[in-house]
Amino acid sequence: MELINNELKLRPFATSDIDKLAELCNNKKIWDNLRDYIPFPYSKNNAIEFVNYCVNENPQLTFAIVVNGEFAGSIGLVKQSDVYKLTAEIGYWIGEPFWGMGLTTRAVRLICKYGFNELGLIRIFTGVFDFNKASQRVLEKAGFKLECIFEKSIFKNGKICDEYRYGLINNDIDKL
Repeated sequence: MELINNELKLRPFATSDIDKLAELCNNKKIWDNLRDYIPFPYSKNNAIEFVNYCVNENPQLTFAIVVNGEFAGSIGLVKQSDVYKLTAEIGYWIGEPFWGMGLTTRAVRLICKYGFNELGLIRIFTGVFDFNKASQRVLEKAGFKLECIFEKSIFKNGKICDEYRYGLINNDIDKL
């Protein structure tokens, strides 16, 4: 399954992504905006484990972001369970050389269409650290609405901060 928007493509991870994944993800500026379960420093072994996990997904939920044929980042959906089974959390990052080009917004739109149209989801959500203004803009440009702010709910890099919770409902897909 490949999702394409002009020069941007979302495709399943491949072993050929490992070196570039390790290189781009081993960046503290990226890690500062990710959850702590993503290791830092990020090694080639971390990349191998991640790619091996992704290639076995069924259905495909995690994609490589590719720009003009070059690996640029990662985006995925985490399906929820029980009464939340028609909901997924979105997560993404893009390598620093690709910042400020509008690529992440396009990737978010593509994976949301996939989640709604192919996976049958009705809601996609995410939480963003209060200091990550760029990601907040990405979500807002992709049609997400700020649903609430969880005050003092995040502990990252020795600091307590707020989480901004965003959501997108399937019937908003026409606005993408």
